[in-house]
Amino acid sequence: KACFQKDGDMIQKQQHSLLNKAEEACEVLSKHIKKDNVVRIISHNDADGISAAGVVCNAISRQGGKFHVTIVPRLKDNVLAKILREKYKLFFFCDMGSASLSKMGKTRSDVIIADHHQTRDSEEPKENVTHVNPHIYGLDGTRDVSASGVSYLTVRPMEYRDLSSLALVGAFGDMQCTDGITSINKTILNDGVDSGAIEVREDLKIAYKSQEPIYKALSYTFNPALRGISGDEEGSMAFFERVGISYGIKFEELGNEEKDLLKEELIKINPKIFGEVYSIPNEIPELRNIEDYSKVLDACGKNKKHGVGLSICIGDRESSVKEAETLLKTYRENLMKSIGWIKREGSIGMENIQYVYTDDKKRKKVMGTLASIGIEIEILDPEKPVLGISRMDNIVKISGRTSMEMVERGVNLGVALEAASKSFNGNGGGHNVAAGAVVPYKDMENFLNIVDEMVGEQIGA
Repeated sequence: KACFQKDGDMIQKQQHSLLNKAEEACEVLSKHIKKDNVVRIISHNDADGISAAGVVCNAISRQGGKFHVTIVPRLKDNVLAKILREKYKLFFFCDMGSASLSKMGKTRSDVIIADHHQTRDSEEPKENVTHVNPHIYGLDGTRDVSASGVSYLTVRPMEYRDLSSLALVGAFGDMQCTDGITSINKTILNDGVDSGAIEVREDLKIAYKSQEPIYKALSYTFNPALRGISGDEEGSMAFFERVGISYGIKFEELGNEEKDLLKEELIKINPKIFGEVYSIPNEIPELRNIEDYSKVLDACGKNKKHGVGLSICIGDRESSVKEAETLLKTYRENLMKSIGWIKREGSIGMENIQYVYTDDKKRKKVMGTLASIGIEIEILDPEKPVLGISRMDNIVKISGRTSMEMVERGVNLGVALEAASKSFNGNGGGHNVAAGAVVPYKDMENFLNIVDEMVGEQIGA
């Protein structure tokens, strides 16, 4: 018990340190808003990055400030150099920047970094840089808090507690809430519940259940995965026929007895299908469920329509939502077809990892998601980390994914992809469970061999 108490105190201390650093960042931000300086925001192009930018933009505009936002797929050296040459007094990096501390120190402007990726321990930021990252304080950026959460913490002293809902949208987008909400994410959730911005209830965790016929909604449900149903419309129909429930209608059109039977049968397949569901009570139906909201932003990011996603985050509920819904529909169809492709083709297995390769234009958009889902529904070997590889002319883009079980055995994809990509003048990094890299196409085979070897060393194979 004493040991548990000590651990609890330790965690409290870590969280407190992160909150203090975030408060420091807020002071820097407020100073520039008061001086009427335009805040230059740079963020990542996925659901978490778009939400993070949304949190910061909302806070600045409520304070009567101005901002200029750019969403980028990664912070390449030439992109960063170009940005830092711009004439702004404050640069605010969301969901990126922790790997570029020394370069940030070269500008005379102030810099805030709100990131949650693994940091390089050796680097100390310069005076002008306020670096807010959970890893510095021994917290885990893979589970404890996402970039939108860190961004929320940096504006939290401004007391806009309703922005906690957008912070959780980002956490869901980064798959942080699969096994419940803990640590800093829990603090953010509490802010939302206390302010009435977030509602928590026990329910079935079916994706898009207010928008799609129930059999489709179930086949689109991957968190948690339902074996034989997730990613398989025919499998979903067969399930409904077997249990004798009508399936061409939406969930709310089912009778109470049918709803109870459905719950009973789904729990047999995966007990995690029933649990806490998080929603934004005063939101429009398409965005009310926090997880569905994250998927809308993810579809915008995957289709390079970052402006649409950001417009939704900062309040557009008309044209942007319609456009995003169309993107989401296309994205889902593409994902389902790609799952069929994996079922047919499988992966190419190496000693310690496996990979799937494509140069198909549509498939390239979903490779990271495909790798995650492949492991989840076990159409890929969950015992081996997966690299989804997309060819882009003379380079290849790599999305690495693994399971938490493999992370517990020592796998750290962020470390492996960063080190291996450097050997070929590429770049890479991320989290232990999910990471990315870009390397020249001609070096792909050698890159794969190095990653394979490194993962083998990590698990002591």
